[in-house]
Amino acid sequence: MAEWSSGIAWSRDFETGNEAIDEQHKQLFKLTSDLADAAHFASDSLEETLDFLVAYTVKHFADEEALQVKYIYPGYNHHKELHDKFKETVGDLVTRFKEGGDSAEENAKSLSAKVNSVIVRWLIQHIQKEDAKIGAHIRKVNAPH
Repeated sequence: MAEWSSGIAWSRDFETGNEAIDEQHKQLFKLTSDLADAAHFASDSLEETLDFLVAYTVKHFADEEALQVKYIYPGYNHHKELHDKFKETVGDLVTRFKEGGDSAEENAKSLSAKVNSVIVRWLIQHIQKEDAKIGAHIRKVNAPH
């Protein structure tokens, strides 16, 4: 199991069975864990990491949704709705961080707490519950008949 100082660590429990998606999830875990440990970042470095996480999440969701379309995943609409709501939540978090009136240190601590309470929890639940369903569907479609 890969360990990071805070946030979430990857384990096989999160594997969906799709190598590309699992690799992207690992990267999301690393980025999220970096942000959860935000107190150790310089302010501009923190903002760069946050921006990269947002861009990477958008790319990951697009890749995951394309995979669902390819395999005619029956829960696609619901899954896309979950992704869209999460992007909105993260967008609000980013906006609040960038407009934060607190000191850089307080702003970083606030971001760290929100990353841990919102993003980490969502990623764990989403991967284990929703993305696991996609992996099972793909395995079923690919199983010899």
